[in-house]
Amino acid sequence: MAASDTQEGGAPAAGGAGQDDEPQPQPELVAAGERTAPDDAPAAPGASEEEEEGEGGAGEEDASGPPRGPGAAGEQPAPDHAPVAPAAAEDEGGARGAVEAEQDDAPESEDEQDVEGEVQEEDGDATEEDEDGEEDDEEDAPTHLPFAPTGEELLDDTTTVDPSYTISLIRKLIPKGSNLEKEFSDKQSPYSDDGEATLPEYKDQWEECGCILWDLAASEPQAELMIDNAILEVLLENLRVADSSRVKEVCLGIMGNLACHESLVDAICLEKGLITTVVDQLFLDDVNCLSETFRLLAAILRSSASVSWAEALLPDEILSRMLWIIGNTVNLTLLEKSIDFISTVIDVQDVIAMLIQPLLKAGLVDHVVGLLTAEIEKSPEEKLDRPGSLDMILRFMEELSAIHSVSEVMSSSDQLMKVLVSMIKSPDKHEVASYCASVVIIISNILTDGKHLVPMLSHDLPFLEGLFDILPVVPDDDQARYALWGTLPRILPQPQETEMNSSFLDQFASLFLGKFTLIKDDLESHVVDEENLSSEDALVLGWTSKCLRAISFVMERWIEEKSSQSKQDAPPTGNSIDDAREVLSYCHKALH
Repeated sequence: MAASDTQEGGAPAAGGAGQDDEPQPQPELVAAGERTAPDDAPAAPGASEEEEEGEGGAGEEDASGPPRGPGAAGEQPAPDHAPVAPAAAEDEGGARGAVEAEQDDAPESEDEQDVEGEVQEEDGDATEEDEDGEEDDEEDAPTHLPFAPTGEELLDDTTTVDPSYTISLIRKLIPKGSNLEKEFSDKQSPYSDDGEATLPEYKDQWEECGCILWDLAASEPQAELMIDNAILEVLLENLRVADSSRVKEVCLGIMGNLACHESLVDAICLEKGLITTVVDQLFLDDVNCLSETFRLLAAILRSSASVSWAEALLPDEILSRMLWIIGNTVNLTLLEKSIDFISTVIDVQDVIAMLIQPLLKAGLVDHVVGLLTAEIEKSPEEKLDRPGSLDMILRFMEELSAIHSVSEVMSSSDQLMKVLVSMIKSPDKHEVASYCASVVIIISNILTDGKHLVPMLSHDLPFLEGLFDILPVVPDDDQARYALWGTLPRILPQPQETEMNSSFLDQFASLFLGKFTLIKDDLESHVVDEENLSSEDALVLGWTSKCLRAISFVMERWIEEKSSQSKQDAPPTGNSIDDAREVLSYCHKALH
């Protein structure tokens, strides 16, 4: 499918409390070839899972060919992107959850805990009378322990939160002993709380305040207030001086939610040193930090500031690092976020024009092929650890194969064709319709630029048999059916091919006789009005007609050869001449 030229709007995500005072284990990494829909909504902060740590290491379409990728007939919609709310830490490490698209407010925790003296519920059930005399028209601010908030509990933009509360949270994130701390102490905000006492256990307090801000950043009015009160300066300083991976994760999560608001993008980009500092986070070894970095980058690339950030990604070492992460991470969340980032690059016209050739030079295709190969070779038990990862990888490859320059490189990969052909031949393919659809679409796109592959595939009878077997698996997937019928005429023998020995003729006749029912059922279930054809229906009709002529050609030759045999010759076993005549008759009727 051709990559979409439109940009998906992103929404913020929510944050969750985690443990930053305990050293996190180094992410579990595997070499390329041994490894495992993305959202940029503001995300919820979540504690890292210690057992899933892993290091992070538009194209042109053939006008007359089958659809390139998910965007053609029967488009498979891409996921929306909304800010994510922070997730709280659970006993054994909670995973960060993404908020559904179009929800841009921050979540509340399931066990709602009131934040004393700051916000009150609008229904008047206040936890404690506000020291400034505020009435019961304020909601309780979300808290993050002990449970992560759900998508339905995100704060609404109409929620009233005292500006002094938000500002006090920002001040509590200022690194101790930094120049920023002195600057803030010299300033007096119009909403100042007049020197609230510092609470003990600074690290725990920092994380709690950071997660609340992560939540609040999903709300555009709150995000604007944060920007106006130096949140970017505070977050940037923390990224520069903090040793804690959890601190960096929370900072990146807040930034990711802020970046989902288009009105704030210019302010984010104008913060001196921010772009470079964010890009530098790609070289961290923490899974959660890398996931939030990719989410932030994807959100920014969907904005009006996409070009300036894309330029910062051009150095070879940065592109190589991103591709290494995609090809080597064993963490599903990081895989999703990194793939979503590349998908965003594909979707944004100006960005893909700038980055596609450098990405190809850095080994994009090799990394993705290694990723697919490793996933296919996993044991059933390993696949259960990452459900849906194969489908995600194949959908990603659909997008890539829709780009002319990428499909050209793909067509030269013997390893990729070997994997795809083996998937078509697999007896298990009927169990997953989406898997079949993606593989057919990828092969169709590759053959558009890889005509040198046709001779090899046209003599692979088990492969042809596998293609026909897919017809009843994807009857309602217009795009997959479109790609399937666009592929078959390229590799079936055509009338002009007069050199066909008896053995080869027997094999094709047996194939067509065995799959005749599948072919007939598909054609009869997709009858079109030839007087009111859409452009796509017209192409499919042309391809099916070409296939029927190829079948007629083989059947006529086979009937002629078998009929001329003397009675002493052994009759054809398993296939009768009468059956062949029935197939031939059907083809003639369908063509006239």
